[in-house]
Amino acid sequence: MSQPSTEVFIRNFQIEDMPLLGALYQSVTAKENAIFWWVGDEDNWSNVYCAFENGKMVAKGQVSIISTVPPGHSKENNHSIFVNLKAIPERESDIDLLDKIYHYLLIRANHLKETLPKEYGTILCVGNNSTETASNQFFIDKGYRHLNSLFNMSRDLNKPIPELILQEGFQFSHWKMESSREEREYLDIEAEIWPVGFYRLSEYKKNKLWTSMVIRQADTVVGGVMAWQEEDYGVIEDVFVREPWRKRGIAKYLLTQALRYLKSHQLQKANLMVLTTNNSALSLYESVGFYADKEEIRYFIELN
Repeated sequence: MSQPSTEVFIRNFQIEDMPLLGALYQSVTAKENAIFWWVGDEDNWSNVYCAFENGKMVAKGQVSIISTVPPGHSKENNHSIFVNLKAIPERESDIDLLDKIYHYLLIRANHLKETLPKEYGTILCVGNNSTETASNQFFIDKGYRHLNSLFNMSRDLNKPIPELILQEGFQFSHWKMESSREEREYLDIEAEIWPVGFYRLSEYKKNKLWTSMVIRQADTVVGGVMAWQEEDYGVIEDVFVREPWRKRGIAKYLLTQALRYLKSHQLQKANLMVLTTNNSALSLYESVGFYADKEEIRYFIELN
């Protein structure tokens, strides 16, 4: 049942809002395992909209470019922009409140869309845990359609990590990608599997402890993985092996190296995301100690 909202004031996040933001985070995440985006650095606050009522932050919305399609790929590919919208538990079904913030998010999403290469379409997406039924229903009612579902998988870094040997002829190394040429080389390789785009790579590289690890055969990159720290846990992202080099244990070796890297920095847990339908990847991750503990459901609309 919708509840009327009164005297709600919405504006972009400001530094003095930090205590109120912390209170909102505690309120939202105490009820259920909600996906709550942090506001990031000051240069991101133009993408963050907060709703205040009687001196309290009652809701927050954010929008962000998540992936861009590099030039030269199929026109069927889309850039993706995501939104995240959360309200305090007693207002999570207040459609009037949520609509007011969503209005700002949609305008901002269209502004961001105009900065992206025009030869591809753009989809506007949202991802919530499967338990966030009210939030999911809000977006379904706005015409969002199911995009995909992912498992969040966790791994205890205090448990033994398998000792693996890389096949002869392959070399493992960290790749810092310090030049734009190296970044473009990486993106061209990775786009064989999925188009992440420069924007997302630059966002990854801002994370604490970020590193890229690759395996080469001679001078050819055949597989890679990224790892970094978020809050008090490690994240593993973009595990890939190029088609001609699959089924040689390369992905499993990369995963164990990423786990060792995170553990070496005294982190206790590592997380990664995988499509619920990707059975081969699920088996791979389970083989090195990961287990599924949450499911995220993603929805989308075309941003025209």
